[in-house]
Amino acid sequence: MNKTYKEDTVKIAVCLKQVPDTEAEIKWDIPKGTLSRDGMDSITNPFDEFALEEALLTKENYDGEIVAISMGPEGAKDVLRNALALTVDETALCCDDAFAGSDTYATAYVLAAAIKKAGDVDVVFCGKQSTDGNTGVVGAELAAILGFSPLTQVGKVRSIDAGAKKIVVERAIDGGIEVVEAKLPAVVSVIKGINEPRLPNLMGIRKASKIDIPQWSAGDLGVDTGKVGAAGASTKVVEIAVPPPRGAGEILKGEIEEIANMITDKLIDLKVIK
Repeated sequence: MNKTYKEDTVKIAVCLKQVPDTEAEIKWDIPKGTLSRDGMDSITNPFDEFALEEALLTKENYDGEIVAISMGPEGAKDVLRNALALTVDETALCCDDAFAGSDTYATAYVLAAAIKKAGDVDVVFCGKQSTDGNTGVVGAELAAILGFSPLTQVGKVRSIDAGAKKIVVERAIDGGIEVVEAKLPAVVSVIKGINEPRLPNLMGIRKASKIDIPQWSAGDLGVDTGKVGAAGASTKVVEIAVPPPRGAGEILKGEIEEIANMITDKLIDLKVIK
């Protein structure tokens, strides 16, 4: 996977995660404290779709090349094939039984090893969070492990200068926008709405279906198996409780004043108001 690049070429990595379809009914494996993915349709994490589009735009605007990396079971190759259909140059799937049950830091540890194996990367794009875990910390952990500049909550990439090794972005903060200049290499966690993700065309899908996707095991990546998987997790799920189903709603009928009085009476009965 290591190639020779022009001096001003931007080397891009994008991290993609396969997650349960957001339209599917979520089921939990209570004893294990994990999502039950058996029989569930899977999709590319919606936040990562924005990261992928930003990687594609960077490739087009700065003469770059992209490697897309995912971690998961063999089925996660589907998200990488979608990336190939959108003209990503290379892909790799981090796949090993030892990775099962990894927490966020262990996941970042594996992804960092994959990015190092991919070569001298200038910028790593990832979504700000995943829709299954919603932790929003993998990007920052990835930057810490790699020693890259951490750029979170990014709503716009203003410029990338591979020669000068710097990047300028806009970060969404409470009450406004923060413009940040940072050194490359950097990890950029993007927010929803930074761009408009494109869809692959039929020709791209057909071409991607014929491309072999490399699988990297723990041995290939040189990771310590004691630091990954459920056994190596630094955090543990203590308990999961499924909320009780909601009861049927009640429709109030009558004149506006009558309905207002009924609502007031119910709020008093519930001790919401006095």
